[in-house]
Amino acid sequence: MPPVDFPDLETPLAALAGAPPAAPRWFADAVASRPESRTIEVEGARIHYLSWGERTRPGLLLAHGNAAHAYWWSFIAPFLARDYNVAAIDFSGMGDSDWRSSYAMETFAREQLAVCEDAGMFALPEPPVIVGHSFGGFVTILGGALYGERFAGTVIVDAPVNPSDSPHRGSPLPHKAHHPYPSLAAALSRFRLLPPQTCENLFTLDWVARHSLKETDAGFIWKFDPAIWRDFSIGDMAARLRETRCRIAVFRGELSILMPPRVGEYMFNLLGRSAPVVEIPQAQHHVMLDQPLALVAALRALLADWEHSRPRRKL
Repeated sequence: MPPVDFPDLETPLAALAGAPPAAPRWFADAVASRPESRTIEVEGARIHYLSWGERTRPGLLLAHGNAAHAYWWSFIAPFLARDYNVAAIDFSGMGDSDWRSSYAMETFAREQLAVCEDAGMFALPEPPVIVGHSFGGFVTILGGALYGERFAGTVIVDAPVNPSDSPHRGSPLPHKAHHPYPSLAAALSRFRLLPPQTCENLFTLDWVARHSLKETDAGFIWKFDPAIWRDFSIGDMAARLRETRCRIAVFRGELSILMPPRVGEYMFNLLGRSAPVVEIPQAQHHVMLDQPLALVAALRALLADWEHSRPRRKL
């Protein structure tokens, strides 16, 4: 399988000139459910996370993708907070968390543990579940291998573990300093998804774009640290996937350019063909932007099943 050729797509937000697009009622109600914003220190860096729901409920940690942030989950989390103590992390170097001088996958995995601890998810008899999208899925795979006995399960959302003939590509993000934009509208007009894709739900795209920016004296800049990906490696994810020490499920977007059916089948085989690989219809790589309600339904169904069944995989 040759390397993926990413399409060259412009963002549709440019045509909005900074005006927020119309959104359906369910979305407006979801983002109106204001989470608690918390910060903890992990190995010298302040790690920010958002929290929904009651701490008396089982824990559910949501982990974002490459250069993203916790607000990618803020229209998903309220639906899950009816039954779970939900938190969404900002990894170091991204979102509203501190930047580090250097980054490692093991550090990101420990940040997940620390947020679960601070959110009270280890205080109950039932361990938490982690849901990780894209890059957050790779961190979650590592966390399941290293600390799986502390979790009830992990859900890997469109984070491809590729066969050896199509190895993982590094981040396409540049390593140079951010260019400041003179206005919010100018910055939004430059927002693009990586890997590039179309997105019919402009309301989800606009929401995550606005929360990807911060205002400085020089103008509006992206929140993520562009130096994260310099000399960075995700490691041997195939080995880590096989070493997962808790229940695991894999979700993939039906139309994902990164995770076609062949990759889903490869991951299914790595897991001994005894862990579900769930396809989200009509979703591309950025599943929560394309098909948010379908993702909510799939997560609810999976988590309900895990509460009333035993794993087939030997852990």
